Amino acid sequence: MEYKRIDSPHAKLIDGEDPPTGAKGPTVRIQWISDTILTQLALLAIAFLLSAIIGLERQHRLKAAGVKTHSLVGLGSALFTLVSAYGFSDISTAASVDPTRVAAQIVSGIGFLGAGVIFVRHDTVSGLTTAASIWVTAAVGMACGAGTPTLACATAALYLVSVFVLGRMTHLFVSSPDCLVLVRYREGIGALRNTLVTAADQGYEALLTDTRNISRPGRERRFQATIRLRNTTEQSAEPFLTAVPEIPGVLSAKLMKGELD
Repeated sequence: MEYKRIDSPHAKLIDGEDPPTGAKGPTVRIQWISDTILTQLALLAIAFLLSAIIGLERQHRLKAAGVKTHSLVGLGSALFTLVSAYGFSDISTAASVDPTRVAAQIVSGIGFLGAGVIFVRHDTVSGLTTAASIWVTAAVGMACGAGTPTLACATAALYLVSVFVLGRMTHLFVSSPDCLVLVRYREGIGALRNTLVTAADQGYEALLTDTRNISRPGRERRFQATIRLRNTTEQSAEPFLTAVPEIPGVLSAKLMKGELD
């Protein structure tokens, strides 16, 4: 591999010396400040911001993959794309460098990450929307890294339209027999077990989808459970929501609005 000189005054060799004349083999330069560094940093920041916005929507719906996961996915995708576009600029044109290979590997890797948030319990599938949001976040990061932030912003905006506007329009035309209920309770007195029993007694098929510790340091242990109710008798969830707070140890119960995934 031939050595290619970089005229930037900020470029230095690792050992701080110029390469010997006629040297053969690869030579690595560390370029702390380049002519495009401000553009690259701006694209990283845009990718981080848009990815965090998508993650906020997921975290608002109490999904496991929230702001941190989505912001890291978008930031990493943008950095991979930037490295593929700018990181090999000092390599001789004789070398075969194809930036699209990095993009293809990002898509493959995100597929494994998205599959990890999809769960199947009995005949119910959850996590599909979250998996799709991770996939879209990776695409947003790649678009920013490729120097097309306008496309990234448009994609993020259309994602929000999809989950907020289209989701509500769907509920107007298609009624779902399922709903999600958030129950907060104290530990150790069987509140969650009695809640599930109450749901069964009222004719609901109750499926516990998530539990998390919401206790504060120095205070009594409290937990929050997400229960998916499937209505088999065509009645509303109001009787269940009225009966659950009367169970000893239950602090509150409320119906979640919006999509189930």
